[in-house]
Amino acid sequence: MSSNGNTTVLEPRSLPNFVETPYVSDMAERAMSYIAAGFPIHFRGISGTGKTTLAMHVAALIGRPVVMIHGDEEFSTSDLVGGETGFRSKKVVDNYIHTVLKTEEDMQKRWTDNRLTVACKNGFTLVYDEFTRSRPETNNVLLSVLQERMLDLPSPREGEGNYLKVHPDFTAIFTSNPEEYAGVHRSQDALRDRMITLDIDYFDEETELRITQFKSGLANGDAGKIVKIVRGLRDSDTYEFAPTVRGCIMIAKTLVVRKAEVNKEDPVFRQICMDILASETSRIGTAGSQKRVKEVISELIDKIC
Repeated sequence: MSSNGNTTVLEPRSLPNFVETPYVSDMAERAMSYIAAGFPIHFRGISGTGKTTLAMHVAALIGRPVVMIHGDEEFSTSDLVGGETGFRSKKVVDNYIHTVLKTEEDMQKRWTDNRLTVACKNGFTLVYDEFTRSRPETNNVLLSVLQERMLDLPSPREGEGNYLKVHPDFTAIFTSNPEEYAGVHRSQDALRDRMITLDIDYFDEETELRITQFKSGLANGDAGKIVKIVRGLRDSDTYEFAPTVRGCIMIAKTLVVRKAEVNKEDPVFRQICMDILASETSRIGTAGSQKRVKEVISELIDKIC
């Protein structure tokens, strides 16, 4: 990790305990081929399907320093690009002739680059996580960056004009949740047309098993039972939101902390599954839906364990 002005720049490396399976390798290979052809990548999918992890993995494969932005409703264009944040003062005092005092003062507005400008200027990889949480008008500045490879600045930078030529090594990777999620805006068609969207679905069973095992340290057999319970609940279609591998990891890690066993006779194990999966599959939490979800979880525990 390093700093470029006010912007933190990350080293290009995958997240710890990154699990690579044929499914993950295929997604990364497809993404890298589009990037090599000159197109930005957009990973789209529901929460918990590993979009950000995959984006950081692809950024590591690119090998350039990484600048990360998290979408925010309160963002303005200046939060992405930068702006004038104050003044720089210069004062010259001339007392060459002791009876004459001459002073000159020069006040100049001071420009500060924000993350998008830093990435475009230096050819870094931009990872814009959940970019649709920012308002569409905020992201308009990306249109010329992705198409014409020019960054349109709201005001001239010191010694430069209103436009910045994008470095040839600059690459953009975006992630987003579905539009029906709370706090998510519909992105402009013009912006989506400039990127290649790869839809991220639920992982296959092998990938979920390996992720759960590596993230928790549980034995393969125990991790496999947890994955089967979560996948069984997902297949039951009795929920408001489908459970993901995130639920598997949360159950497995909590079991390790509580020193519980993956056993249908262990009340701690049953309660952990109930708490975590009922929480992950519901946002409103009506009594009827929660009851049915817990019934399905209980049936799956008895069957699988």
